[in-house]
Amino acid sequence: MSSKDVSKEVLNVVKKKTGKNVSEKDIQKLASGVKPSTVQSDSALRQLIKQVSGLVNVNVSEATVNEIIKAVRTSKLNPSNIEQLMKLITGKK
Repeated sequence: MSSKDVSKEVLNVVKKKTGKNVSEKDIQKLASGVKPSTVQSDSALRQLIKQVSGLVNVNVSEATVNEIIKAVRTSKLNPSNIEQLMKLITGKK
C-alpha cells in the first residue's frame, strides 16, 4: 500500500465517520507526530485523541477517550507497524 493510498483511505474514513472533510496535509501533519511510544502512553494517546477530535471538530467525552485507550491497549497493536494501525482504524482485517 503506497502512502498516497493510505492518505486517501484515511481521508475517506475520517469523512465517513465524522462527515467532515480533512485535508491530506492535516492528516500528514498529525501523523508525523505519532511515534511507537505514542500508543504506549495513556497521556500521549489522550493528547492524540484530542488533536484528532479538534481536527474534525467533534467533541469526545472522557468516557469515549477511555474506551479508545482501552481498545488500543487490548488490540495487541504493534506500535511500529503503520499498516496494522490503518487496519485497526478502518476496521479491515
